[in-house]
Amino acid sequence: VDLILMDVQMPKMDGLEATRQIRSLRHDEGKRVPIVALSAGVGAEEQERCTAAGMNDFLGKPLRSDSLRQMLLKHLPTNNV
Repeated sequence: VDLILMDVQMPKMDGLEATRQIRSLRHDEGKRVPIVALSAGVGAEEQERCTAAGMNDFLGKPLRSDSLRQMLLKHLPTNNV
């Protein structure tokens, strides 16, 4: 996995808890997979909660294709975009 797009507001287990659990796993590669939050709540408080949970970046909904492309370019090697 090169990148995770994580919906923040999911039923049963929200994206914040899912991210915490992913970050608690040990990986032999030593590579930390970027996790990008997707949320309709675009306020600073929502973004801070995502960062505190271990997410690397944030995209607001509705998702715009140009914003998604910039995020992919930022977090992925250019040969994968």
